[in-house]
Amino acid sequence: MRFRLNFHLMAWAGFALMAGVAGLSHPAPAADEWPTREITFYVPYAPGGSTDPISRKYSELLEKQLKVKVIVENKPGASATIGTGAVIRAKPDGYTIGLGSSSSLAYQPLEMKGLAWKSADDYQSIAKLSDLPVILAVPAESRWKNLDDFLADAKANPRKLKVSVSGLRSVNDIAIQQLNKLSGLRIATVPFTGGGGEATLAALGGRVDGTAGFAPGMKGQIDAGKLRVLAVFQDGKYDLLPDAKPIGETPWKDTFPVGYYVIAPNGLPKPILDRLLAVSKTIVESDEFKSFLKANGYTSDPKIGDDMKKELAGYDQKFREVVKFLDDDK
Repeated sequence: MRFRLNFHLMAWAGFALMAGVAGLSHPAPAADEWPTREITFYVPYAPGGSTDPISRKYSELLEKQLKVKVIVENKPGASATIGTGAVIRAKPDGYTIGLGSSSSLAYQPLEMKGLAWKSADDYQSIAKLSDLPVILAVPAESRWKNLDDFLADAKANPRKLKVSVSGLRSVNDIAIQQLNKLSGLRIATVPFTGGGGEATLAALGGRVDGTAGFAPGMKGQIDAGKLRVLAVFQDGKYDLLPDAKPIGETPWKDTFPVGYYVIAPNGLPKPILDRLLAVSKTIVESDEFKSFLKANGYTSDPKIGDDMKKELAGYDQKFREVVKFLDDDK
């Protein structure tokens, strides 16, 4: 009798243990079960620059696709690594995603130790939103009427001309450093932690000679006649600012734009990842999103998942060359 009782107790205990383990091990949620609450979209830059318009447009269209609120939260600082890190370290449940740039994702790991990411293997690539060329502008009342005047002054006065940029080693900073590297000029950059808006105000206030930034965050000042655009860092004419001289028309043609991307933490359950990839593809390929990009000076170049990851990996060598130049130029 005791043996039978012990056997039954052991069997019941084993069943309870298995049930408990099963209860702790929840199956991956189905795609149609996510999301059930609001999603946070981190932007690792301050409001007022080029990242806000595109982040908010993507989030607006994501809301329509998923039928839940998407809250855009600016989380600037440390050359965009604070907000980027907050996404990468977040719980991989699909409720925290965010914006990354080619600078924050591919350049900063070469310069900063202890980041939560070293390469594109350390986060989930969702979708490329756009490219955006850097533009160089000066206050409208400045003595430089065109790019040739500005570069001649820079050549005659090494390290004297100062250009504001939205953070140390942001893409607009790197664009100026690349110009220095190729041309032999030494234009000084002045980083502002408040992002593109603060960098633009520094130029308008006479604290620097010019600013390198992006049209979406500067167009209001350009249209108001307060800023004069001297150059666009790309090969051909820039439709949004057709009077800006392309750097491709100078002897120093090797430039690259900022790329904007949607990222998430690694480890998303496959049904959530698959749905997020699918709805993002629908968004970036939609006529509404493409029209928004064109009207605001962004370039459409949609890439999803692994294709986005390959592009970010390709930035590595180019950025390493800039790092070497900066190290050698100290």
